[in-house]
Amino acid sequence: MEKKVLFTGFDPFGGESVNPSWEAVKQLNGFTEGSVIMVSEQVPTVFDKSLTVLRQAIKKHQPDIVICVGQAGGRMQITPERTAINLNEARIPDNEGNQPIDEPISPDGPAAYWTGLPIKRIVEEIKKEGIPAAVSYTAGTFVCNHLFYGLMDELSRLPLHIRGGFIHIPYIPEQTLEKAAPSLSLNLMVKALKIAAVTAAAHEDDIHTGGGELH
Repeated sequence: MEKKVLFTGFDPFGGESVNPSWEAVKQLNGFTEGSVIMVSEQVPTVFDKSLTVLRQAIKKHQPDIVICVGQAGGRMQITPERTAINLNEARIPDNEGNQPIDEPISPDGPAAYWTGLPIKRIVEEIKKEGIPAAVSYTAGTFVCNHLFYGLMDELSRLPLHIRGGFIHIPYIPEQTLEKAAPSLSLNLMVKALKIAAVTAAAHEDDIHTGGGELH
């Protein structure tokens, strides 16, 4: 049975000229892997507006799975996120100058949501292809977490059975020419996201394996 995966990626922010999340997911728009159909939409790096665009994309595409992707500059691995927290706390303004502090994303929502993706399976499948990957336990408090929490909150209110989650990816090499930070090639990121889509479509349950962080 065919399954549709909706990817989202952000526009550039924080002075960057590109955002690897969009550069990667736009290559997957219209891509088919077996019975998995992939579509992609760009969302703005703007509080609230990003959620409006996401809701419109879900309504438009009627996906089975939603995978939101964002840039995590400084990370060395593909990092599926486990937890979204109900907090907007912006160290820098978003692309429209909004800089919320200590604000809930959903005043009547829970403190946090777990991902709906089999993230440990996804990590293991990505690593099998020689691509660095690890589970992350914080999506930050900027627009990435805002979108992740908003996605899970939206899915909790929909009658349809749609699963969703968030994956952070590192810089691409062109972003690190003037900064000391790790990067990963765009081709490897695209390959990793394909693996994530296919794995999520094939498995609702996750594997039971050790992980976590010691600090």
